[in-house]
Amino acid sequence: METLTKIEVGTFLKLFNRGGYVLDFSTNDFDVFTMGSIGIALCDKYKMSKGKSLSAYVNEASEENVIKLLKDLLDYYEENYEKEYTQETDEETYGYFRYNAEYARLYKKCRAYMDRVLNVTTPLATNAAELQEKFSSEYLSKQIELMLRMQNENPTDAIGKAKELIESCCKTILDNKGVTWDKNWDMSKLTGETLKRLNLTPKNIPDSDPVSENIKAVLGNLRGITTKLAEIRNPYGSGHGKSASFTGLETRHAKLAVGCSITFVTFLWDTYEGGLTN
Repeated sequence: METLTKIEVGTFLKLFNRGGYVLDFSTNDFDVFTMGSIGIALCDKYKMSKGKSLSAYVNEASEENVIKLLKDLLDYYEENYEKEYTQETDEETYGYFRYNAEYARLYKKCRAYMDRVLNVTTPLATNAAELQEKFSSEYLSKQIELMLRMQNENPTDAIGKAKELIESCCKTILDNKGVTWDKNWDMSKLTGETLKRLNLTPKNIPDSDPVSENIKAVLGNLRGITTKLAEIRNPYGSGHGKSASFTGLETRHAKLAVGCSITFVTFLWDTYEGGLTN
């Protein structure tokens, strides 16, 4: 297992420590939480505030226990503070919490650090990370992050997200090119209109060359796998009145859809950006 640097641990503390408090824990709840996580009630042990007790512990505990506690706290944060690190337009749905750009920035770093030390990357994670940096839309970035994490946790929803990523990428490209798209377009129409406006072949090969059609065919197959799995998702997903013994789509199906989606979108976005620089 990889380790966390002191600077990285400090980033976790900045995310969790709220002026001496740790997130929204009461002292008793925090002791119960840490006891369940690493077998130590921190406030009872250190006789200090929750924030100071957490800092004291991570400064002296073993690397393994520090990572265990920080992981559990990050899981708690993701479960209870999604509204804080997810930007929304409808503030009425937020209740007590509000989106906070600084905490969202810290969360993104912490999530990446934890994924690294736990080695939960996939062969496509590099492309996904690059896309997150390239796409200006936070919505698109969130889709990429979600579907990579949901491959194992919720394959059915990951497949749906894979389809949505392609749709969102195409709409972003069309928007940036000043092309009006229709919300009623199906996947074939949407991707087709996008491909029309991209130079799919190298500069020295004309668009009329058969290689252009071959590239379109490959892209169509990638798009088709994601689309068809998404169509299967509803009747064979986890809901819709199935019996308790029913088994829906599995992680392997989700990885197929997610992999095709990221590959397809990476090519489209790289092609689009290449057109901007040429």
